[in-house]
Amino acid sequence: MSKPLLPVLTLMFALPAAALLWKGQDIASSFAAVAAAPEDLLEGCRDVPEAVALAEELRDRALRIERYMQDIDARKAELATAEATLSERLKELRAQKDKLGAVRAGDTEAVRTDIDRLIAVYDQMKPAEAAAVLTNLPADFAAEILMRVRPETGARIIAAVEPRQAALLTAQMGARSVRTP
Repeated sequence: MSKPLLPVLTLMFALPAAALLWKGQDIASSFAAVAAAPEDLLEGCRDVPEAVALAEELRDRALRIERYMQDIDARKAELATAEATLSERLKELRAQKDKLGAVRAGDTEAVRTDIDRLIAVYDQMKPAEAAAVLTNLPADFAAEILMRVRPETGARIIAAVEPRQAALLTAQMGARSVRTP
């Protein structure tokens, strides 16, 4: 006989909860209402110790649930604050990155302009004079200059360089070509 009673009791408790959810009411406030007024639950049942104990247990659970809900709300607020802070920091970092990229682009353009001027100077020099200067420069830098001057000027400069130094510069030029596809 208790088996048909269980589904009926389940429906009695589940339907009001579902109705609250359906209406969009705040469940925490419903628990708070139960916790605030346990006397209404006990009306006419004060002489039954099980009912009193159950009412107290329900009140305690409602209070715990209310505290949990408050903790969850506080954590939500903390998360929202942290998210806003992170979003602002991300915007700042992106702005700094864009600014740094613009500075680097300006620096790169300035370096290119300087290199173009240097190459123009070597193009205008006599091959023997350019060869004398290039032999005193680091091999990779000299090879870079030779790679950028006009081919006929580069050929005359290499011809004016000592054969061992010319071989070294040619090897550097070849290595540079292999490194940069």
